[in-house]
Amino acid sequence: MIVTKDLTKRFGPVLAVDHVDLDVRPGDRYGFLGPNGSGKTTVVRMLLGLVYASSGTIEVLGQPVPRRISAVLPDIGSLVEGPSAYGHLSGRANLALIDAAGVGQFGRRRDRRRRIAEAMDRVGLAGVDNRAVKKYSLGMRQRLGLAAALLRSPRLLVLDEPTNGLDPQGIREVRDLLAELNAGGTTVFLSSHQLAEVEQLCTRVGVIDRGRLVLQDDLAALRQLTGRVIVRSPDADRVAAVLDGRIAVRDGDVLIVTEADPAAVNSQLVAAGLRITEISAERRSLEDLVLSVTGAGSDRFGSANGGRR
Repeated sequence: MIVTKDLTKRFGPVLAVDHVDLDVRPGDRYGFLGPNGSGKTTVVRMLLGLVYASSGTIEVLGQPVPRRISAVLPDIGSLVEGPSAYGHLSGRANLALIDAAGVGQFGRRRDRRRRIAEAMDRVGLAGVDNRAVKKYSLGMRQRLGLAAALLRSPRLLVLDEPTNGLDPQGIREVRDLLAELNAGGTTVFLSSHQLAEVEQLCTRVGVIDRGRLVLQDDLAALRQLTGRVIVRSPDADRVAAVLDGRIAVRDGDVLIVTEADPAAVNSQLVAAGLRITEISAERRSLEDLVLSVTGAGSDRFGSANGGRR
């Protein structure tokens, strides 16, 4: 769906993107991660032909970009940075203009009202009246941008920070929507610095740092077992005593045990008459993985509702 080779972009003396090789496959929910200012948005803009590469090649849906971008745009839905709209018009009117500009790309003109209604419904704006977009909240503007991306019934969605400005409920709704679209055959390419959201949604990740792609793999393969066991118990003090010498970390009623077999740990604790509310094999978190390959502090990544780069 997306392949780049040695993709490079310079802005004068600044090397913003440095020989990036992306490999996004059909059916992926691909999370494109990186600290603030790492070059993610520049890559996204090059994929859509909005910025030209200094060197390297890009193929999207099998076509070279930017030379053949017009051939693939009808099959791509996109949301890049803050969605633009005419502030004095309603959301529906804005979508109608976008739909009209894409005659032949979106579908038949007589179906326009239905397409717009369905798109607004899918992003949670069905109940919005005819208020002007300038009166929308930031989260509502993001939803409207997603609705515009869905007008085409795209084979590929390219999204840059789509949950920016949304509350936790809105973030979950967008996550569920993207999972639903992906299940229906849409490949999702999601640029974000929200690690928790990518970890919950994506099946494959690429990590960029200071313009270079430093990691790319299936998320399941990356989140390997650590060889330790997580135990949660209201009897944490007694658990620590029974497992004396094998406690690597303790945080309140949660203990990390230097033992690879949860069943063995569980049997020992149950035999000692201890109450266990949770026990599982520990896996590396996406946060641990990203921070290990970027060397970035957590301050370079956003919180669940974090700000822009």
